[in-house]
Amino acid sequence: MAQNLTIGRVARAADCKVQTIRYYEQIGLLPRPPRSDGNHRLYEPADVDRLLFIRRARELGFALDAIRDLLRLADTPDRPCAGADAIARAQLAAVEQRIARLQALKSELDRMIHPCHGGTIADCRVIEVLGDHGHGPATDQTAPAVARSQQAPAIRR
Repeated sequence: MAQNLTIGRVARAADCKVQTIRYYEQIGLLPRPPRSDGNHRLYEPADVDRLLFIRRARELGFALDAIRDLLRLADTPDRPCAGADAIARAQLAAVEQRIARLQALKSELDRMIHPCHGGTIADCRVIEVLGDHGHGPATDQTAPAVARSQQAPAIRR
C-alpha cells in the first residue's frame, strides 16, 4: 500500500465508512492524521491496520472504552498481556450472560408458542402471556397463568 492514503482509500481498504473514520479520530481511537496542502487527511498503512483492529474488536462486541484500552496495550508491545487477557475475559463473560438471557427468552417463547393449536385469539396463548402484566418478566416457567376471561385483553394501538 502506498504512503499518504486518502480517507476514501482508507475507508475502502478497511471496508468502513468515511464518517466512521472521522468519528474514531474524534474520540481518539485513531490519531488525527497530517493534512496535505489542500487540507486533505493523509493516512499511512499503519492507520489502516489500526482501523482493521478496531473493526475486528467491534465485531467481537468490545465496547469503545475496552477497544481504547486494547489499543493502548497494543501500542506498548513489551508489556505483559495480562491486561489484554483481562479485557477479553470480561468480554467473554458479558457474551455468556447475553447468551444465557437469550436462551431464557427462547425458552419462554417456545413455551408460549408450543400450546398453540391454531384456534381463535380468545384462546391464544401468545396474547394471554403478553397481556399478563402481573407477573413481570416472562422468565419463570413455573408461575401459573392468571385466570382470564374468554375475551382476549384489550390491546391499545
